[in-house]
Formats: sequence, structure tokens, C-alpha cells
Amino acid sequence: MKKNIFFISIILIISLLFLKSYLDTNTMKPEDFKGTNPTIKIEKYFEGHVKAWGLLQDRKGKVTRQFKAKMFGSFENNILTLEEEFFWTDGEKQKRVWNIEKIDEHNYIGTAADVVGKAKGFSYGSAFKFEYDLMVPIKGKNIKISFDDWIFKQDEEVAINRATLTKFGFKVGELTVFFKKN
Repeated sequence: MKKNIFFISIILIISLLFLKSYLDTNTMKPEDFKGTNPTIKIEKYFEGHVKAWGLLQDRKGKVTRQFKAKMFGSFENNILTLEEEFFWTDGEKQKRVWNIEKIDEHNYIGTAADVVGKAKGFSYGSAFKFEYDLMVPIKGKNIKISFDDWIFKQDEEVAINRATLTKFGFKVGELTVFFKKN
């Protein structure tokens, strides 16, 4: 009996360590990009017209949806208002309006109608990280999905966005977006 409890305890500990290592896979931090170029300031990059193309992948990497988007941003009184229109290839259209306040050189706070609470943004060098919970319509229900969103500026016109989507700490998908400033 004591042997069985010992082996079950060992298996449980190994399982918990494996789960923790699985959940802690993202060790990249915004500060890692301090001093990199070209520098991204989202209030400048998204000011005016920006086009985007993107794809959504499930947790196994299968592409499940694709879209085109057009965006228009204006920056006034330390707030970037970013209007987004998404045109999904399956015919769905979505709109979102972000209000992103620049707190200081590196920190931002954002809100949108379908964002739960406030998004936290961090800008260092060529990278911008945005963390938020979004209510996503899935099969007629709104499901809260956490986004770990990274935008990397490539040059004055192009930026690339990679987002990891999680639910209860488990990866449920990835989003890749290519931005082109007009």
C-alpha cells in the first residue's frame, strides 16, 4: 500500500512539473527588446490608415480562418483611437474601436467594447506587447479568451503581429497578422 502511494505521488509530482513547464513556455519579456530598431511607437505607427492581413490557427497549428482588415488611428491627448474593420474570408465582418492611453514612454492601457477590463501594453525598442482578455463569439456564445499579443516593427511601413490565445492557461490558438502602413 505504501509503495502504491509513493508511486502515485511521484507520478503526480512529475505531472505537475510537466504542466507547469508547459504553462511557463513564454519567457520573452518586452524589456528584452530595449534598444532594438526600428523603434515602434504604436501611437505613431497606427496613426492614419493601416491595412492588415491575418490568419487564425487552432492549438495544433491548423489554419482555421483568414481575414483582411483596414484600420484608422488618431492620436490626441495621449489617447490612440484605433478603428478596426475585419473582413473574414467566410463572410463575417467585425468592427472594434480601441482607446489606448499612453501612460508613459513604455506603458499603455487599452479598452474596447469586447475587451474584459483593461488591456496592458508595453513598448520597448521594436516590440510592443499587449495583454488582454477578449470576448470571442464561438458557436453563438461569447467565450473569454486571453491574448498575449506581440507586434514587431520591421520598417516604417511593415509590422508583424503574433498572438497566443489561451483559455484557463492552455493554448487554444495563434493569430498572425501582417500590417502595412499606407
